Amino acid sequence: MTAHTTVLRQEAVAALLDGQTTGTYVDCTFGRGGHSRLLLEQLDDRGRVIGIDRDPQAIAAGELLAGEDSRFQILSGNFADISSLLAGQGITAVDGILADLGVSSPQLDQAERGFSFMHDGPLDMRMDNRQGLTAADWLLQVSETALADVLFQYGEERYSRRIARAIKQHIASSGRIDQTLTLAELIRTAHPRWEKHKHPATRSFQAIRIAINGELDAIQQFLPQAVACLKPHGRLAVISFHSLEDRLVKQFIQQQSAPPDDYDPYLHPQSFTPTLKKRARIAPSAAEIADNPRARSAWLRVAERIAPIAR
Repeated sequence: MTAHTTVLRQEAVAALLDGQTTGTYVDCTFGRGGHSRLLLEQLDDRGRVIGIDRDPQAIAAGELLAGEDSRFQILSGNFADISSLLAGQGITAVDGILADLGVSSPQLDQAERGFSFMHDGPLDMRMDNRQGLTAADWLLQVSETALADVLFQYGEERYSRRIARAIKQHIASSGRIDQTLTLAELIRTAHPRWEKHKHPATRSFQAIRIAINGELDAIQQFLPQAVACLKPHGRLAVISFHSLEDRLVKQFIQQQSAPPDDYDPYLHPQSFTPTLKKRARIAPSAAEIADNPRARSAWLRVAERIAPIAR
């Protein structure tokens, strides 16, 4: 398996445990287990870690860890379904939940997964490559207008319409786009202004990946469920890698920790009860970024549940 450097490993685990040495913790995006392994190192014999992932390779890595440490369990599924996944194990409340959003290094580095514009491979991009449309199939059926909207909304690509037109014209004249480098070259040629030190296909590949995996919808489904699954004083830690993810997490924590600006406690004295307390926003250290450049865009946000669980 491709080597994977876990981002904000020490900081995320420290924030999640907050000095505790026991309890039940959920690593919602297990990947290759960097965060889970450190959690297990710092928990005592009564501690427990549950990993969740939808990538078959991550599940295989989790099964190996479960064979090594009886305190660990891996569940196959999307973290957007955290409530039902935990309920299926008879778990109603946990002490901490961690999510490391986005695509992992092994997914990017393995050409056959189709995530990278740097390595040629089949244009797949599915996090669970056992189900759903590949990126090639999705590009074949999406309209030019819808594709442009995806590139603009999920990739914040200012030349989205120009790139969408080039992609759909190529499909109309030459057929399917089945290889990652074919798509990357189409985007490179259509893009009129390249950003320094950034491949012109970066934003478009991000957008297509987000769309076919439903990543932002999954985050929006996950966050309220995660809070509902936390015990009082349990902690939620979320690592994001681009502004769209981070904005969802930031806004959710704000909404759950403070009333809206137009809230009037005299008119609505019982209408707002905070469920979270914002704890931290942490960036990678300069040393970590130097060692792992992919960490440079990461942010860790931490919040603590303060409201009792409704029964």
